Parts: sequence; C-alpha cells; structure tokens
Amino acid sequence: MEKKSPFLDTLFLLRKEGTLTIFSDFKTLSEKEEKEAEDFFESEFEKERLDFLSDKIPFNKEAAIWAAKVLYHSAQLYLIRKDTAKDLEKLIPQYQDEKDVSAILSADLSFRFLPKLLDALQIADSTDPLVKILENILQQFHYSGIGLDLNFEKINWEEELKNKTYRKLYLERIVEKKAYKLAEIPYINQLLIAEFGMYKDIFWRELKIIEN
Repeated sequence: MEKKSPFLDTLFLLRKEGTLTIFSDFKTLSEKEEKEAEDFFESEFEKERLDFLSDKIPFNKEAAIWAAKVLYHSAQLYLIRKDTAKDLEKLIPQYQDEKDVSAILSADLSFRFLPKLLDALQIADSTDPLVKILENILQQFHYSGIGLDLNFEKINWEEELKNKTYRKLYLERIVEKKAYKLAEIPYINQLLIAEFGMYKDIFWRELKIIEN
C-alpha cells in the first residue's frame, strides 16, 4: 500500500512493523481514506483467516474501521494531552452495532495493540478520562484485552465461547498471554485442560487444574 494519509500510514506501519507513528493533527477522514482502510483490513483479515481456517466468519468493515479510529485517535490523544477532554466522545465513540464474532475479530485487527497504549496512558496519567473509556471498550471487546486485569464476573462463558472458531482463538490467546486470571475460571480451565491432554505440562506446567 502506498503512503497516502497519516491514518493509513499509521495503520500500515502498526500492522506490518508493530511501530506506532503519531501525527498530531486531528482531521476528519475522507471517504477515500476509509475505503482504502477497509480494503487494507479486509486483506489482513483474509490473511489471518488462514490461521483460524473458517470461511463462516465474514469480515466486518464497520467494526474494523471503528476500532482503527479508536486506536488512532487514542494514540493522538496520548501525544497531545491538552484541551482534549471535550473531544473524547466525538473521537472515541461507543460501538453501536451488534457485537458478534465477526465484529470481535475484525476489531481485533487494531485492538490487539490497544493494551500497550492503555498501559502507556495509565503510566502517564491514571486519572485521564481516556483511560476509563479504553478500559470499558476492552471490557466489551475482551478478546483483545486478554492479559489485562479486566472484570469477567458477568460473562456467561458457555454463551460467549459457543462459536468453535472463536473458542479456539480465545483459548490460544489465553495460553499465548499466560493469562492466569482467565485460565483459572473453571469453565475455561476445563476447556484448556481438555485441549492440552497429556501434554499439559509442555504447554503450561504452572497452570492449576481447577475443580468445579
């Protein structure tokens, strides 16, 4: 992809190199920029589909673009940190559509990078209202927040993980992040132990086996 705008440049470099380049100007995205971002994320989604091997989960362009804007504007707000409180609701809107597996995985193309940004914000100023906003977003899209100290008490895990593909991805990320808080929830613990089988100590020796 050619470099065509600060928004697209930021997303491209973040996805390809893991580096976050911040541009200080807040500008309304053009339709052309949004369409190019949609095409980019759809291409990235299709690449990742090769890992979860399911053609039944469609790309959700609305969720992907919303999440990209949230990440991009949050990074800008972290940099500027002056007279920005009045713009928070406009720059970091809530997700209004259905939060299904398609939306969760499409948003994760950007949101997987959000926890590190949230950590940086908390270190800079834990009272910043943006911190609470991003915590609430990651509470809602908690697949992207695996490894953070989120509140999982109200989640019905059997319902949440009923999709086999999403369940597989969720468990894999718990193992990748060594997310003990999640892994020791009885229902998830049973799923993990069943997946590990006799190789449990190879995958995660320290993980306790939780009895119901």
